[in-house]
Amino acid sequence: MKIYLVDGTYELFRSHFGAPPRKAPDGREVGATLGLLRSLLMLLTTPGITHVACAFDHVIESFRNDQYPGYKTGAGVDPNLIAQFPLAEEAVSSLGLVVWSMVEFEADDALSSATARFKNEDGVEQIVICSPDKDLAQLVSGSRIVGWNRRRNILIDEAGVVEKFGVRPQSIPDWLGLVGDAADGFPGIPGWGEKSAAAVLAKYEHLEAIPADPQTWGLSASRAARLAESLAQHRAEALLFRKLATLREDVPLKETLADLKWQGAYTRLKDVCHRLGDEKFPGRVPRWRER
Repeated sequence: MKIYLVDGTYELFRSHFGAPPRKAPDGREVGATLGLLRSLLMLLTTPGITHVACAFDHVIESFRNDQYPGYKTGAGVDPNLIAQFPLAEEAVSSLGLVVWSMVEFEADDALSSATARFKNEDGVEQIVICSPDKDLAQLVSGSRIVGWNRRRNILIDEAGVVEKFGVRPQSIPDWLGLVGDAADGFPGIPGWGEKSAAAVLAKYEHLEAIPADPQTWGLSASRAARLAESLAQHRAEALLFRKLATLREDVPLKETLADLKWQGAYTRLKDVCHRLGDEKFPGRVPRWRER
């Protein structure tokens, strides 16, 4: 079997900007939630897809905000989108999917923890992480744990990570520590770009292994000297940013592998869709649970 782990936060954002706005009967904006439901139903009705779970950032802030004040918050996010998170989680759960709603941790940590838990289970052929977010590339391993950009229908295995970022998956947190991640609110180290970080980390893999003497880096002398000076001055920041980018594997997820098998929607989905103002969606659901 294959396990599909969905980044619900990314999917909801994607639906918010990609699906048409729509008002529920009570006047709330629900277009993103309806778009998410349609997207997930398309996934669930794809032949061969049986085991699926979905993780959400129930609140945008996490423990990482305590580690770095500039880390991402809900500031600047459309209030109409923020307001749909609880509704989206309720709708996806009613569709019959396992939902991990993160408060202390982030959705990506849940996906990382689920990957660590299920990758060695008997019968698991592959884990597919449904998100194009670059920090999730650190979870990719060979062709057994892969990323899937559903919007563009692109699968990325370990060779694909190397081709895209210039480093292997285990170096992605180090790479982000050097170049930064604007989506998560940390800037990286002055002077270090994607190509320079890839060139050095492809050779040394982790920040600690980068020699102090830049003559061994394989870059031009002047360029290497500038980068070495910047790293020496900002090493503590680079290590902090790497820590921020490193996904956790200790999220307490209670579900078993069997729980991830989709058994159909719950009847309460009909009430959810009624409140969303979409009476037609339940008619498209091919399987319902008896209770």
